[in-house]
Amino acid sequence: MTRIAFIGLGNMGGGMAANLAKAGHDVRAFDLSADALDRAKAAGCLPMASVAEAADGAEAVVTMLPAGTHVEAVYGDLFAASLSPTAILIDCSTIDVATAKRVAEAARAKGITAVDAPVSGGIGAANAGTLTFMVGGSDDAFARAQPILAAMGKAVIHAGANGTGQAAKIANNMLLGATMVATCEAFLLAEKLGLAPQTFFDISSVSSGQSWSMTSYCPVPGVGPDTPADHNYQGGFATALMLKDLKLAAAAASDTGADTPMGAKAAELYQRFAEAGHGGLDFSAIITALRG
Repeated sequence: MTRIAFIGLGNMGGGMAANLAKAGHDVRAFDLSADALDRAKAAGCLPMASVAEAADGAEAVVTMLPAGTHVEAVYGDLFAASLSPTAILIDCSTIDVATAKRVAEAARAKGITAVDAPVSGGIGAANAGTLTFMVGGSDDAFARAQPILAAMGKAVIHAGANGTGQAAKIANNMLLGATMVATCEAFLLAEKLGLAPQTFFDISSVSSGQSWSMTSYCPVPGVGPDTPADHNYQGGFATALMLKDLKLAAAAASDTGADTPMGAKAAELYQRFAEAGHGGLDFSAIITALRG
């Protein structure tokens, strides 16, 4: 059993902390939301009153926060607290690469090991413990983080040095955003050409147009496996979060001189969709905007 501080109990973090407790770990949880703390307590975690209180005596600290500014602020609180120098910091938030490297270096200066370990998979995967983690950090740091992450996911992959976990997440989700838009366009074109959605799915899902957006996360209700499309696009991966990741990808492309026209177009489309008031819908709901 490992004593773990878990900071950030939102839609993703709540399920992740619950799975750590289910695996037998001593989870000390903190969030600004009293409701989130109540849910964590019901799931077997011990609610704490502050970041410092949660981190006191922790062997590992897992953070799942909205943005890089929040991660830096929490790490500042951790460094000021009585955090053990043998603790490992595991940030599962999706943030920019520069911030991921900066907080890891700040931890290193304190003699503390840190990894960036963003996730692939939505709320359902967080609750089910089937997330995929892409981890940036040294070989030793990865070896220490892996057993903790394995309690929350189905795959834990070492991407390389600090920052590469975030790089993998940003690139992956840019691909996902662009692929979902293209999948939606294909369904709508097929419909206008007289193909029933199920027929098109049956053909494309076993042909060269096959993708995860088609076969595992179909944006058309009643076609393929159960997805947010079958629940009025509720749950899953919110449009606002997809837009956040696409903006991170655009910023990274600008910083590195990478040419990402498809990613840029996907960001433009999701920006308009979010501004129209649909930021809370699953990102596959972009099909409703393309339908017009």
